[in-house]
Amino acid sequence: MTSAAEQRAPAGEPAAGTGQPASVVNGARRAVPPAPAVWPGAPTPLGARFRVGPDGVAGTNFALWAAGAEAVRVCLFDDRGRETQIPLTELTHEIWHGFVPGVMPGQRYGYRVDGRWDPWTGARWNPAKLLLDPYARAVDGAEGNDYGRLPPEVYGHVRDWPEQHVADTVRDDRDSAPYVPKGVVVHDDDDWSDDRRPKTPWADSVLYELHVRGFTKLHPDIPEELRGTYAGLAHPAAIEHLVRLGVTAVELLPVHQFAHEDHLLRRGLRNYWGYNSIGYFAPHAAYAASGTTGQQVGEFKRMVRALHAAGIEVVLDVVYNHTAEAGELGPTLSLKGIDNRGYYWLQDDARRYADYTGCGNTLHVVQPQVLRLITDSLRYWVTEMGVDGFRFDLAAALARSMHDVDMLSPFLAVIAQDPVLRRVKLIAEPWDIGSGGYQVGAFPPLWTEWNDRYRNAVRDFWRHALPDVREMGYRLSGSSDLYAWGGRRPYASVNFVTAHDGFTLRDLVSYQTKHNEANGEGNRDGTNDNRSWNCGVEGETDDERVRALRRRQLRNLLTTLLLSTGVPMLVAGDELGRTQRGNNNAYCQDDETSWLDWSLLREPGWRALYELTSRLIALRHRHPVLRRRAFFSGRAHSADGLRDLAWFTARGAEMTEGDWYAPAATLGMYLSGRDIPGRDERGAPVVDDSFLAVLHAGETPTGFVLPGPPWAERYEVVVDTSREEQAEAPGTVHPAGAQITVPARAVLLLRVV
Repeated sequence: MTSAAEQRAPAGEPAAGTGQPASVVNGARRAVPPAPAVWPGAPTPLGARFRVGPDGVAGTNFALWAAGAEAVRVCLFDDRGRETQIPLTELTHEIWHGFVPGVMPGQRYGYRVDGRWDPWTGARWNPAKLLLDPYARAVDGAEGNDYGRLPPEVYGHVRDWPEQHVADTVRDDRDSAPYVPKGVVVHDDDDWSDDRRPKTPWADSVLYELHVRGFTKLHPDIPEELRGTYAGLAHPAAIEHLVRLGVTAVELLPVHQFAHEDHLLRRGLRNYWGYNSIGYFAPHAAYAASGTTGQQVGEFKRMVRALHAAGIEVVLDVVYNHTAEAGELGPTLSLKGIDNRGYYWLQDDARRYADYTGCGNTLHVVQPQVLRLITDSLRYWVTEMGVDGFRFDLAAALARSMHDVDMLSPFLAVIAQDPVLRRVKLIAEPWDIGSGGYQVGAFPPLWTEWNDRYRNAVRDFWRHALPDVREMGYRLSGSSDLYAWGGRRPYASVNFVTAHDGFTLRDLVSYQTKHNEANGEGNRDGTNDNRSWNCGVEGETDDERVRALRRRQLRNLLTTLLLSTGVPMLVAGDELGRTQRGNNNAYCQDDETSWLDWSLLREPGWRALYELTSRLIALRHRHPVLRRRAFFSGRAHSADGLRDLAWFTARGAEMTEGDWYAPAATLGMYLSGRDIPGRDERGAPVVDDSFLAVLHAGETPTGFVLPGPPWAERYEVVVDTSREEQAEAPGTVHPAGAQITVPARAVLLLRVV
């Protein structure tokens, strides 16, 4: 009697005398073509690298780290899908390698890796499964797209085994090659000599989170064949919007090659966001207009060049914490079949995966070769693809050492000393779902962080749900309670009110609860902690009073964000009033739910919101007092007692300790342009205008007494969010000491004159 681990599926039995499966295409077995000559080659660099040797022979060097494997074959595929298998017999430091003459750019390939099948100890080698090269620079083909599900052949185990509790231990010997993506040999000697990186300082940055496909899919001024692609984002019409808005960097949702989950395909859906990576060197092929056999690499580079030429940096949202292979019941696409125990955190029961991500697996970043994979990928995207920085999804999972989050972890230590990576923008999503995973404020210098405490405070203030204003004071002024340590600066805080996950800004003021029914999960997915206020009516309405109030709330939220100290991040479309109809988890909505509706610009109310957003960003760029490089001290720096930061009540008096603990709907923040630390590029002191920002979340107007000397003699209104249209000319001037009326639910920004 055999054990479950020794059992095999009846289909796809090994070809006689070869120890490897016969190739199967559309159910028909066929002989494997004879292998061409293979030379020893070199163990570095990893991946498939085309080169011409000194003897003039052109070919490709293949190198794959697969510790514990017993044999490795590189498999070449022609245009008809016919496979040629080539054994790699050279083994150096656990790297299997060989040089194959005549293999040219555009060649599609994969690997088959032999070894023990013993899931009980974490060993899941299965030579019947074609595996994607982790270092593939381009990927052709996407698994499962035409089948309405992931085909059973892509699983290393027998998915439909009768005894489901041990199904993952029964090896499936059916050939997966017809159903899985292949790597593509790419050769590109671009040296970027004609590119000029913007190198925008952190303090001057305004981030704009966007989806490559969704941003241009409905853009009327972009040719239809380019919409939803890298070329579409590089189109002048797309770049014009970014430039007019004034953002300095686009933060692209994942563009690494990713896969679609089986449960989505079965519901007729797709992974839209892309947080399901399978190829860390390859730009996602579906976003290419020019082709998928290497052309996507050049198209991505042209996009980066076009954005750089417009002064816009490119930051990638990267997912190195987990892969698309999920847990023990997930597919075998790449790492799981190359060296499962080496690439993934496993539990003490090695059949199971340690899951700090909620996605079934977690990359074992402490393992040197996994750390090498990640850092090689990062350096590649900087040096050869031209990007300017990274936002790390669930970054706390990458900082784990022996399961605990450790700010001295190998990953963070390697980044800190790397001469390439320490110079680019590094943004942490500073949490994961594991124990001790919430790490806001804990990442070391060089890193900035998504500050969800900023998000929560601003949302709560404008729905009048804060018990007092202490939290709001910290968040408006750079979150010194979180980041004023270890030489960190205010720009360590990436301030945001919305992000890709959660409500859009318009939905935040239109829906009290989520409406995710279209995701097919019974509205169970997505957070219930929305901190939203629907202004009295759930969802869309024809009531113009409610609609006007919602637009005012949007103006309040955007104005607060862009006047706060730190790095503001906008989500594409929030400046246009984009809605997802209450879906706060649109990760699988690759349709009009998620795509930007550019027709909103033709509606006066939403056009006015866009113009206000652009004006606020321009104001921020003009005034260094709004983008400080050092934390406020709150102390007087001159004999007249003027301080760099002061807080006022509606009475015009400086706030006392007791005022911070009292319920309040109104807060005044004074920013002195006379006391900005640091110097400009020529060593001169930085001097700017001074401003008073008055935030009032109350439902009725309130009086506010303007502080007198030494703070100011007169004040000029610069922004008034109670007004739909903002005048470009100088506004009303008020004398210091006067009591002005602050409209209900409004921000007033006044400049000292």
